[in-house]
Amino acid sequence: MVAAAALRVVCCGGSPLHGARAVFSADARYLLCTSGDFVKVYSAATEELVRVLRGHGGLVTGVRLNPHNRLQLYSSSLDGSIKLWDFTDGILIKIFLWSDAFQLVSVKLTKTAGQDVEAKEFSVVLEGVDASPKCTAFGREGEYVASVKNFHLQVYFFKRKQLNRFSLRATNAKGGNNLFTCVACHPKEDCIATGHGDGKIRLWRNFYHNKEYVFSTLHWHHDRVMDLCFSIEGTSLLSGGVEAVLVQWHSGSDCKKDFLPRLGSAIEYISVSSDGTLYCTLHTDNRITIINSNLRFSKSIQGLIKARDVKTGLVVDPRTKALVLNGEPGHLQFYCLQSDKQLYSLDIVQQEYIQQAGLNQTDLVKVAFSAQGKWLATVEEREEEPDLELHLKLWFFDEETQSFKLNTQISMPHDDHITAMCFRDMDELEDDSLILVTAGKDCLFKVWVILEDTDPEGKHAQQSLSWSCDFVGSYHNYQATNCCFSEDGSLLAVSFEETVTVWDSSTWDLKCTFCHPPGKIRYVCFGRLTCSKYLIGATDHGFLCCWNLLSCALEWSAHLNVVVLQPDPLSEHIAAVSWLSKESSLFVFKPNEPRPICIQRNLCKEKIQFAAFVPRDVPETIGSEKYLWLRRSQLYFLTDTQELMTFSTKPPEERLTVSSKQLAVEESLPVTPFSLLLGKHRHQQSQGDIDLTKVVRNRHEQDSPAVKELLHTPAHVLPSASFLCPIFINSLLISKEKKSAEEVADEVEMESEDAEEDSDEEKDITEMEQENIKPMDLLGEITCKLSKAEEKELRKVRKMDYSWISAF
Repeated sequence: MVAAAALRVVCCGGSPLHGARAVFSADARYLLCTSGDFVKVYSAATEELVRVLRGHGGLVTGVRLNPHNRLQLYSSSLDGSIKLWDFTDGILIKIFLWSDAFQLVSVKLTKTAGQDVEAKEFSVVLEGVDASPKCTAFGREGEYVASVKNFHLQVYFFKRKQLNRFSLRATNAKGGNNLFTCVACHPKEDCIATGHGDGKIRLWRNFYHNKEYVFSTLHWHHDRVMDLCFSIEGTSLLSGGVEAVLVQWHSGSDCKKDFLPRLGSAIEYISVSSDGTLYCTLHTDNRITIINSNLRFSKSIQGLIKARDVKTGLVVDPRTKALVLNGEPGHLQFYCLQSDKQLYSLDIVQQEYIQQAGLNQTDLVKVAFSAQGKWLATVEEREEEPDLELHLKLWFFDEETQSFKLNTQISMPHDDHITAMCFRDMDELEDDSLILVTAGKDCLFKVWVILEDTDPEGKHAQQSLSWSCDFVGSYHNYQATNCCFSEDGSLLAVSFEETVTVWDSSTWDLKCTFCHPPGKIRYVCFGRLTCSKYLIGATDHGFLCCWNLLSCALEWSAHLNVVVLQPDPLSEHIAAVSWLSKESSLFVFKPNEPRPICIQRNLCKEKIQFAAFVPRDVPETIGSEKYLWLRRSQLYFLTDTQELMTFSTKPPEERLTVSSKQLAVEESLPVTPFSLLLGKHRHQQSQGDIDLTKVVRNRHEQDSPAVKELLHTPAHVLPSASFLCPIFINSLLISKEKKSAEEVADEVEMESEDAEEDSDEEKDITEMEQENIKPMDLLGEITCKLSKAEEKELRKVRKMDYSWISAF
């Protein structure tokens, strides 16, 4: 019997792609970058994620190609290990273990048997270096290393074992900040470029001497320089900062520079491919931008944007099954879980965001989708004492443009903040009687319905639908905090502080109320499928309650501090996440059973903010009955640090092999004229391929002795190639006059039949023409007709070889 796999929490997205400098593969076809505990391999041509290297137990701090093997990669991590990978196959080759205080050391990576090797041979190069990798750089041919920290520059020469230190004052005469932020070394010359907090770039030369050094200054950035990088030949210097502009300085001259503006967000790292054709910039909004060497935009890879504050929660788009949440200020990001990339960003606020501290700007706070994803409702607010601006927007999905278009905008739908919003989740009635409910702190909940335009011939004839308020409800002047519809849409539950009210969605009559005195209602949801008669609520005093809608009584309650309550739309299961003693725990249960089906303790170190069930395309095979709730849907949750996590029952080894499609080794090799001449030979195994054995026939009768002798004779006894070449080529030629006996027989039969038919026709024609023949016609040339025996003799003469005559 096979033991059931344990349930593990794994990180599935949201990790920063700008944690360390990215590197290109040797042929610039792939881009390798860090992403939390992983190393991701992207295609530079298609932006596709082709492989994920998993194995580190901590944050990956850097990646470098193996200089002795262009298909191998070194990665370092805070788990105290350096791993060597074959990134084309995703194979972990070797692990070098290391543990010491943070300093710059030279470690000897020994070639020993076994995968785990402890690196013992090392020597300290520099102490007290900055933790950021952009603050350390190696000079040309590895002769020296430069490191910056605070207001000091250190240069260590390996051969002479000499250390030179250079310092700057904290501020210059004009009040500029001289803080070192990054460093880069020229690949061909003895030149060091350093970036500073005031936006200046200094080019240091003659730094072999402590007192005779010189430097020149370049200045364009208005704020700190985030990163520097020289081109491969050193003919230009690339710089980036918070302006989201890539600056290219030509030959270190201040008067010659090019710009690539509007890259979206601050540039964190800059990389250059080994052939110099591509640049790469990593941005603070988790974006990777690939740029051509002529500063033309090429590709963009957008990961999960970490917003300042996620107020919309995790919402699933029914169309694309993408997670929808806050992205850039005023935008909704649609995040694809399979590719760990952003599908697109929807501008909701449609206002320019002003980068100014302390300025109150319009923010996106609520979002909801209809059952089929045709309608999208958003709420945006801007609060500036004592005024509050609220906007409810309804968006319709346009099939032609494949995007959402604004249909209705309602200003101040409530007099106070909107606390909850939901659509009536009914697939059948979505087009006919679609309903949207909003609840607010103004002690009201409002029902919004679709109305047809009464003036189709007017100015807005194309926009025939609009939304309007149909009903307003309240309960004892309490603040409305939550709302949700039942599975069939017949009931609406609205929580008013400590009371849950149930309303009939057809007449809007109040049917019943439920109350649990200790604490206000934090979450409320209906059961589904066989548990649709139950209503679940969670209070902020640490109680989870279940009410029976048929008996209008409390079914059961449990003492649990629920911070997230999420029902599965495809099953009866409900997931509740608790937070107690700085520990998050998961409880999965059915409303008809008070005992949980699954309990998972210590989910993660951070507090869980939101969760969402995402339907699977294909139900997954689950071996244990304890985890059957993961069969049709996958549960994702977002932490305080905006790390996207999920659950997995697969062992780590299986997850390693499933990581992506195989990289072809030949595609990782550089493209040379010889490889282009020979081309690529790929073996196709599909059923639709042409069977070459049917097209090309094996003619054993044509195998000449010359070919057999050439192929089977040992090479050291063969005659010269000039002697064998004409024989070999002539043996491959097929004579047009050579025909098999069957083909000749068939031709003879066809000729005889045609001859008989022609003879009959000729008899009739000659009889008709003989009367018109004149005597003068008989004087013309008459061709003699040969007999069959004479034709055979003539054929033999034609086949005879008369080439010997040319010798005379």
